[in-house]
Amino acid sequence: MEAVLSALPWVPVNISGSDLLAKAWFGDSQYRVLLTDLSTVWEEEMSTDDIQSRAQDLNKRLRAPAQAFFSHLCSVARPCFSGLDEDQISAAQAALEQHGESLTVKLKSELAGLPFYWEFRCTTTPVAVVCRQLVRPLLAMTLVLQRQAEDLAALLARKDAEIQDYQENGAVLSRARLQTEPFEVHQYKENFITQILPQMNVTLDSLGFDSELQALYMAVNSGKTGRKRKHSPDSSPAAQENHITDHQHISESTDVGPSLASQEHNNAKESGRSQVANSQQTLPLSSTAGSEDRSTSRAKKKKAVGLFR
Repeated sequence: MEAVLSALPWVPVNISGSDLLAKAWFGDSQYRVLLTDLSTVWEEEMSTDDIQSRAQDLNKRLRAPAQAFFSHLCSVARPCFSGLDEDQISAAQAALEQHGESLTVKLKSELAGLPFYWEFRCTTTPVAVVCRQLVRPLLAMTLVLQRQAEDLAALLARKDAEIQDYQENGAVLSRARLQTEPFEVHQYKENFITQILPQMNVTLDSLGFDSELQALYMAVNSGKTGRKRKHSPDSSPAAQENHITDHQHISESTDVGPSLASQEHNNAKESGRSQVANSQQTLPLSSTAGSEDRSTSRAKKKKAVGLFR
């Protein structure tokens, strides 16, 4: 269960007006729920027998197998812990109560035309679980995002070098508004911290965890970024293969000039030998014909063409 729960992302939810991060797993006959307000982390784990006992205790008028109770509970509880809008969880009314170190989420719905009550009675989570489910993955995510920023900075540097090469060979922008200054990574970092970051109004109790961060959390926590990070386009296997291919193309294009020159030189030698051999086996041509052959030979010579004419 721990591994399955680790693969799930934290989702921002609002229960009875309180903002929380939730992580919930519902199996065939058991569940486990984690909730946090970034001050405390609560959890509850229940199995079949415990679910049957609590369902009978909270719903005296209902008599049903444990599987029927659990199936209905899943249908009304999953939306509550998935961050959906209130209109989408109208099948159940949710209430939140905190007593000391305990947190209770109360749900009220209908089953077979009768009220169905359920309570998630969560207690504080051990520190080891908090580290496994929250602290370690978030630290790993910061490393991944830092590497992603470094890759983007390196890409911008290569783009600047490419633009400079175009400019040195006479390329001119058609629209002046598109012109940009060369990217300087240290200056950008300083400006981001001193100018942009204060405008973001980021607080330490922010519960923002959007879909992109959820996807990154799942990738990091499932071990997909162990030796080869797959969520950065520049470091993906396809991108690495393309980078190697591009490097080979650059190397091949760099050696094209000498190779063509050497090939033309060898061809000229071969042509010269062939002409000498033919002249020994045939009658001498007139001076006019010789002049025409020489002019034709000069016309057939190739002229080297570079990237810029």
